[in-house]
Amino acid sequence: MKHSPDMPTFDALQAVLSANRTGSFSSAADELDITHGAISRRVAAVEAWAGTALFERHGRGVRLTIEGQRLVRLFEEALELIDSGAAEWRENRQPETVRISVLPSFARFWILPNLAILEGSPPDLRIELELDRRYAQLNEVDVAIRYGRGDWSDGVAMPLFDEVLTPAASPDLARRLGEKPSVSDIIKHPLIHDAYPDAWRIWLGEQGHRYKPRPQDRRYPDYDLGLHAAAAGCGVVLLRMPYGQVFVRNGSLIPVGTDPVASQLKFYAITERGPKRRAIRTLLERIALLSSNEVHILKQDP
Repeated sequence: MKHSPDMPTFDALQAVLSANRTGSFSSAADELDITHGAISRRVAAVEAWAGTALFERHGRGVRLTIEGQRLVRLFEEALELIDSGAAEWRENRQPETVRISVLPSFARFWILPNLAILEGSPPDLRIELELDRRYAQLNEVDVAIRYGRGDWSDGVAMPLFDEVLTPAASPDLARRLGEKPSVSDIIKHPLIHDAYPDAWRIWLGEQGHRYKPRPQDRRYPDYDLGLHAAAAGCGVVLLRMPYGQVFVRNGSLIPVGTDPVASQLKFYAITERGPKRRAIRTLLERIALLSSNEVHILKQDP
């Protein structure tokens, strides 16, 4: 094989190490979240630079040639040397910044109360929030928190906590509605929406009612504004639990009506495809851990 003078990129070396670790190009592609073809091209680039084949076919996978074993051992030793030499620098460096595009209500309800956990103790991350109601371009931020069904094609979507929907009202209105109000009793009052009108349609549909927009119903651009409006007695809102649980805990809203209904929508953390830098991976791991705890928190609430 002809030797190429061009040094392979770190991504190409990473593809070789992943293929060796997983035993196949397909598994390496899954691990690095890239295509099988991209793995093949990156491995080929390293082979061209080395002037020799690094892998041979083995069943449905691949294994290193003798030359490949020697070269991979050198790669691993070099990376360990670099990591060891940079240890002192890593200990003294400032926290790495991660930019998150997020709805204002999600920032207030979830990011800010969990900020200390997300940034680490001692802080190894610095989170910068970009409050926006539009869908941020992923090349402009590191992580975008979006609400929907998860069918975005421009990145990788990691689902957060599931939500259940239950009507809620101010303590005064809840008393007037009674302990177990019917759907007809509930819809006599204004229904409060946020920017996503599907919630009431989903809940009413589960009760055998078809939702039709009405002049007396209210809509607010942010979810927490709708909760504040309901707490002020302006109508009945759909609590998206556990997301809106703080209003139940502080007594501002009282759940009313029938059993909760599973929402078809949820929050997702969206990132660009491909390898991610350490800070983004760390943040996603912490978000996933906090999200998994939401169900346990909800079960503890009265």
